[in-house]
Amino acid sequence: MALAFVTGGSRGLGFESAKALKELGHEVVLFARDTEKLRQAGSQLNSPIEFVELSDIAVTRNVFKAAVEKYGIPEILMLAHGVMSDRLAKTLKTTDDEWRRVMTINLDSVFTIVNEVGSKMADARNGRIIIYSACLGRMSGPGNAGGLAPYRISKAGVNALVRNLAHETGHGSRGLWIDAICPNHSRTDMGGENAPRSAAEGAATAVWLATRELIAGTTQTGLLWEDNEVVPW
Repeated sequence: MALAFVTGGSRGLGFESAKALKELGHEVVLFARDTEKLRQAGSQLNSPIEFVELSDIAVTRNVFKAAVEKYGIPEILMLAHGVMSDRLAKTLKTTDDEWRRVMTINLDSVFTIVNEVGSKMADARNGRIIIYSACLGRMSGPGNAGGLAPYRISKAGVNALVRNLAHETGHGSRGLWIDAICPNHSRTDMGGENAPRSAAEGAATAVWLATRELIAGTTQTGLLWEDNEVVPW
């Protein structure tokens, strides 16, 4: 049984990820900023909860520092939080406030949590970090036609962070594995009720990455995944 920290755990992809990990016998701590939904999720999964306002980076660091002291160093860190940018937010028409809102939650908070918790996982030489990204953050391929600038660029930043950290930590040879996933279009608050995938289906690859057998020097890491397959980005 592993200890897992899951952000965005009050709903959607984060909740479904946490639920699946719990069903596999892991201990899960849920993190989110919606207090009422987080309480409901914690009650449903019988999991401890921690409130965190991810738009406040100093608070975010303190919450996760305290969580490690309280629960221990997790073996699984799954970051499933995020926000969509305004639909009309093109690069030349995005306001400073909209740019900063999306970047702070989608990228800055990811760095802060990985920096605070992932460093301890690396020291323990036993950890898996899975970050929800998006295929809209790819540099090539379908859906790379501009628009939604803050969101796309924040997710491209997540993909770059994953790749960079994997290089810095020896691609699993030091006991830390880090990957990003594209959940595809799923039925969540962000994806909408008409999306083709359920949230559970969207979470399946993240859960697989968190629990797959790892073989140093053989298992791929530092990549963007979709449906258990590597997606070029």
